[in-house]
Amino acid sequence: MRWLILADIHSNLAALQASLTAAAEEYGEVICLGDLVGYGPEPNPVVEWARAHVSTCIRGNHDKAVWDPDVTADFNYAARLAAEWTRPQLTEENLRYLRELPRGPAEVGGFQIVHGALSGEDKYILGQADALQELRRASAALVFYGHTHSQCGYVEDGTGGFGEFKPQLPRGRSRLALELLPGERYLINPGSVGQPRDGDTRAAFCIYDDRRQEVEYWRVPYDVAATQRRMEECGLPSLLVQRLSFGH
Repeated sequence: MRWLILADIHSNLAALQASLTAAAEEYGEVICLGDLVGYGPEPNPVVEWARAHVSTCIRGNHDKAVWDPDVTADFNYAARLAAEWTRPQLTEENLRYLRELPRGPAEVGGFQIVHGALSGEDKYILGQADALQELRRASAALVFYGHTHSQCGYVEDGTGGFGEFKPQLPRGRSRLALELLPGERYLINPGSVGQPRDGDTRAAFCIYDDRRQEVEYWRVPYDVAATQRRMEECGLPSLLVQRLSFGH
């Protein structure tokens, strides 16, 4: 099976559509690591797509925020405003879908998925110390996580060695394959589809091939300006509009 692994779409329909077009016929099933909504201008189309096409989706903190306002107590000002804008936009069916999303971690196809971390669904994995602790909690040799919006990964070999890698993909639509070696354990972040924060404005995702034991990191350009115009029309915070231009 080839699994399309998406995270942090954040109501960015243009980025999602560009990703799906690029990956067309490259995958069999879709997994989402949470945060379908928040920040962006198209929550209903994104959730409707997920309802129809995603085989397994776990909740992110922004998915929770639209039905549990207490979650936004930990949000910054711009994120809180975006959540407050998103909540009344959602149809009853889409709000119910978000409310019923399960929390992570979950096991799918011999690997695990989480939004933030195995030790806490809203926890950020921010470096090697965090990552090593999480890998040692894992019941599978491969874990996909999101939440940080940064395309990267960590690996622990069978001799106690541990390292971090950040794929550098050339401009345009591009992909880079990572071979998964026997005896090693991996913590993989596919990056954010809708709001990258790793210095690259392109939509990010992964495809996992369980037969070849390979993870492909992908980057795909999309019409950032169109999304920004739509955000401005919706009255979303200017900080959220501007950061799409820089990938931070």
